[in-house]
Amino acid sequence: MTTTLLDKKIPHVDILGVNVSAINLDMAEGIVDDFVTHRKQGYVCVCPVSTIMECVKFKAYREVVNGADVVTPDGMPTVWIGRARGFKDMDRVYGPDLMQRICQTSQSKGYKHYFYGASSEALKALTQRLNRDYPHLQVCGQYSPPFRALSADEKNEIIDEIKRAEPDILWVGLGSPKQDFWMREHRSLLDVPLMIGVGAAFDFLSGNKPQAPKWVQRSGLEWLFRLCCEPRRLWRRYLLGNTVFVYLLIKEYIQNHFSSK
Repeated sequence: MTTTLLDKKIPHVDILGVNVSAINLDMAEGIVDDFVTHRKQGYVCVCPVSTIMECVKFKAYREVVNGADVVTPDGMPTVWIGRARGFKDMDRVYGPDLMQRICQTSQSKGYKHYFYGASSEALKALTQRLNRDYPHLQVCGQYSPPFRALSADEKNEIIDEIKRAEPDILWVGLGSPKQDFWMREHRSLLDVPLMIGVGAAFDFLSGNKPQAPKWVQRSGLEWLFRLCCEPRRLWRRYLLGNTVFVYLLIKEYIQNHFSSK
């Protein structure tokens, strides 16, 4: 009997109460393949520092993220913490990178993809780019939800539409925490092997928003790049959130250090 990654417990790093999976992009690809191949239902949350800080503030959100089958280390600080705690192979699993990798490799496997989230314009540009870059990619549907709460009838209609499309992977680009709550709510309602919340990946890959250069991403300064692009929207998340994150890590380290003596 073949052993899969799903037969093993995925190791994780506890970062301020959030269980971040100690994985890299190659491991993430293997996990996605196993979910689709074995038709196991689950959802994946991407986890930068901003998500951890939201989880610290809101217990309900922390339960949703910790209830995910995989919580990817989306930010470099999560990677650095994981490596410092012994997971040397841990590396960043960034939403847009994961999406591109899976779209590329799934061409030969025939996996069907559905995109849920973003604007109609962004979805159109996204699918055009993906079809150009991955000509054998199978896109079975897409939906841009309105910027308001859906009615019960609308929820049922989109559930029925996704069921008819029969995707293997449902990409959800609603932004956190909305996408994570959506995936948790719909996991049992949809016969989809895997839902993956990828934040702003739809906007980045469609060209709707500028993406930081690779060297900026690897340096851990992507937050600064994004802050410069959208200062009014993101200043609180990054300037305050990152400061509190560092403070809480130092506080936790000091408490653990002295309690162990």
